Amino acid sequence: MNISARNTDYKELNAALRDAKGDCSITDCLGQRFIAAGMSDKNIKITGIPGNALGAYLNGAVLEVMGNAQDAVGDTMNDGKIIVHGNIGDAAGYAMRGGKIFVKGNAGYRAGIHMKAYKEKQPIMVIGGKCGSFLGEYQAGGTIIVLGLSNDRKNIVGNYPSTGMHGGKIYLRSDCHGIKFPSQVTAHAADATDIEQIRPAVSEFAELFGLNAEEILSAPFTVVTPDSKNPYKQMYVAN
Repeated sequence: MNISARNTDYKELNAALRDAKGDCSITDCLGQRFIAAGMSDKNIKITGIPGNALGAYLNGAVLEVMGNAQDAVGDTMNDGKIIVHGNIGDAAGYAMRGGKIFVKGNAGYRAGIHMKAYKEKQPIMVIGGKCGSFLGEYQAGGTIIVLGLSNDRKNIVGNYPSTGMHGGKIYLRSDCHGIKFPSQVTAHAADATDIEQIRPAVSEFAELFGLNAEEILSAPFTVVTPDSKNPYKQMYVAN
């Protein structure tokens, strides 16, 4: 089923998605927010530019965006997959608790903020380009992989990566010279075991975007994890 978003607001668009039988496509997307929020049972292909919180609270659907997406992609998603063929805005994967986000291009600041593992679920976000400042801020679980495949000389991440990180892992396809990490994390060169841990996610990313996984994985990676000897002191605890 095809849904034209040209003359619909986000409430009408999501109502049409809920009523659709089976997989569907959205054309002429014009910044509507909360597309597929809480959805669990459809594959949805989107052309145009979806607005903030694409796939918020996603529970198992697969969303594919054939261009760019705005802020808070995958906000608090629980399961499923979001595939973006362009760039994304800020706060991608905000508090995501499961599922996967694959982005061919760059991400704005605070990607992976408050990411956490929920029960048996382990969220994964793979960014093909580079990320802005505060990558993995307050990360509590899950995996963030940044591949830095864009062809410029800027650092793979902006300022203050992993601030407040107290769980999970970040993998950066870089030797990270010149990047300053906070004192509560450790950063070390990836070894063979580290590479094997991210191979499935990187292979899936490469297959989605027509790239060579082995070529991507042959470059140096840096692994960032919380430092158990100098832990981040949380200001609050979960109920």
